[in-house]
Amino acid sequence: MSVAAPSNSTSGVARIAAQFAANAAAGRKAIAPFVTAGDPDTATTAEVLAAIDRAGATLIELGVPYSDPIADGAVIQASYVRALARGMTLDRLFATVKDLTGQIATPVLAMVSYSIIYRRGIDRFVAESVAAGLAGFVVPDLPIEESDDLGAACATAGLALVRLVTPTTPPERAEQIARQSTGFLYCVSVAGVTGARTALPEGLIERVAWLRTKTSVPILVGFGISTPEQARAVAAVADGVIVGSALVRRLAEAEAAAPRQAVAAIEQHVRDLVTAVAGAAE
Repeated sequence: MSVAAPSNSTSGVARIAAQFAANAAAGRKAIAPFVTAGDPDTATTAEVLAAIDRAGATLIELGVPYSDPIADGAVIQASYVRALARGMTLDRLFATVKDLTGQIATPVLAMVSYSIIYRRGIDRFVAESVAAGLAGFVVPDLPIEESDDLGAACATAGLALVRLVTPTTPPERAEQIARQSTGFLYCVSVAGVTGARTALPEGLIERVAWLRTKTSVPILVGFGISTPEQARAVAAVADGVIVGSALVRRLAEAEAAAPRQAVAAIEQHVRDLVTAVAGAAE
């Protein structure tokens, strides 16, 4: 369940923290759905974001379509292709989020390639993100050694800069990433690309427990989580889960078969995920 819709003066980091504080008070874990901006179109994206908010998600990751994605599997890659073909741009993405400011309480973070930020210019991208009402960024292809400029700009603007740790990240590097992540820490569950999987990887519980000793921000697990049962299993050890490919696939299938049912399908699936992790903190 989301907290009250934020004012424009509330920083993204503070809004994210408020969501996790509300979760802790209610004894529940976080669900952070991922959807692609502009798939199948801009209007539907706005409806989907509102539906996810109604369903009680803690956070929303909004994918910025990119022609050369780094860690995305076939489902999300296809959604990026569709969105770009149908005219999604950064300006449209910012406008879509801005139109929802004050209407939804769930903080929205952009999942975005650093090359998009760099081409726009760090200062301009951050300023436009603040104006639109974004709460922060997840930048999967930004090495920590090259992140100082964006990190400083985000800190000044009050935006979260979420860092990612993968199963192949060396311990010393993982500790450095965990210390510098703001908003939350993204724990990638498997080596490889995004996509729904049938089983959770070995060693995940131990990895999350170790990361807890290295950071004070919440830890969310993503990549490969698709079902309510998997979400509940992960939420038993982490602060929440990120679900992407399963939702993007549902949206694509529903939109193709019955466009009017697409938003309803996403909302129901997120409600099922939220219900699944409701008692995971007990």
